Amino acid sequence: MTRWNLSVPEETDRAVRTFLSQNGEKMGHQSQFVNDAVCRRIVGLTTSKVKNRIAHYDQSEILALVDKEVDACREGRS
Repeated sequence: MTRWNLSVPEETDRAVRTFLSQNGEKMGHQSQFVNDAVCRRIVGLTTSKVKNRIAHYDQSEILALVDKEVDACREGRS
């Protein structure tokens, strides 16, 4: 486990603490809350990046490539 020292606005701190307490969570759950938020942000940014990179492809081309790779994985030759 790695420790981070983060600086957030007081309003954000209060909002997180209030949210956690209103939902029966303990203050120790802040780390998990931040971890979940960071993971969701990374997935969102990665998804946007991929969507932009493949925007010029026709959807049928993309689906055909996905099907081809899924079939290859199922056959054990990925």
